[in-house]
Amino acid sequence: MSGKGKGKGFGKAKHRSKEKDVLTGITKPAIRRLTRRGGVKRISSTIYPQTREVLKAFLDVVIRDSLIYTDHAQRKTVTSQDVVYALKRQGKTMYGFGI
Repeated sequence: MSGKGKGKGFGKAKHRSKEKDVLTGITKPAIRRLTRRGGVKRISSTIYPQTREVLKAFLDVVIRDSLIYTDHAQRKTVTSQDVVYALKRQGKTMYGFGI
């Protein structure tokens, strides 16, 4: 029998992959698509790590504010309205989500 949970504890442990930085999930092509949408023609290679840091800081604030709205409503699920209100609080009003 193979596996960790069978028998007297013999057997090899399950292989686990290393945790990678979550920011690397925002790939270069994704950043490139966003910049193209913004009208940028050429992109410096130093832009990618800076963009990841700025995006992380922005999302941290939006998620924190969204969780405050969710906690105040005594819910466990973050709704799209919570995110819209969090963005509106920052002065970035978003239309089209039923307000």
